[in-house]
Amino acid sequence: MEIKSAEFVTSMAEYGKFPGKGLPQIAVAGKSNVGKSTLINRLCRRNKLARTSATPGKTRLLNVFLLNGEFHLVDLPGYGFAKVDKQEKLRWGKMMQDYFAQAEELKHVLCLVDIRHEPTEDDITMNRFLRESGIPFSVIATKADKISRGARMKYLAPICRALSVQPWEIICFSGEDGTGRDDLLRKLEEILKG
Repeated sequence: MEIKSAEFVTSMAEYGKFPGKGLPQIAVAGKSNVGKSTLINRLCRRNKLARTSATPGKTRLLNVFLLNGEFHLVDLPGYGFAKVDKQEKLRWGKMMQDYFAQAEELKHVLCLVDIRHEPTEDDITMNRFLRESGIPFSVIATKADKISRGARMKYLAPICRALSVQPWEIICFSGEDGTGRDDLLRKLEEILKG
């Protein structure tokens, strides 16, 4: 698969109607600052399609993108350590729950984790939730350019243990140098054909 077109559709504080709703959806989930927006931009080869920020918790809404006129990529709000008050965190939690409960078009979730760190309690909770809900997912280890190719296996081991996945199931990805972009495009094609 190649991404020939990518456009921003809408931002929503709660999941509801939006133009083109009904097409297959692939969601992008992960803790704040793990690189969700960077992954979307690199995947689509568009620097400013999804807004990136050095400040964790920039994505506070569900952001919907239309790719190739065929499917929606849904950028979910980051979870975890963002500097927001408890009320805001509760609102995020409800937004996520509502999305997963209502998005009948959801085919797959890309779960992003930082390759340099062991998965957080929030990552493990999301992993457990997706398994219990029967929602298919793939683990994407971001910031892969920060670790030499030879050392990656050592960093993947704790991720595999924490999230109960095999090393070959994880896609190592870098928004900086494009590592894993082709693997991810193949995965998206497989998901959409399935």
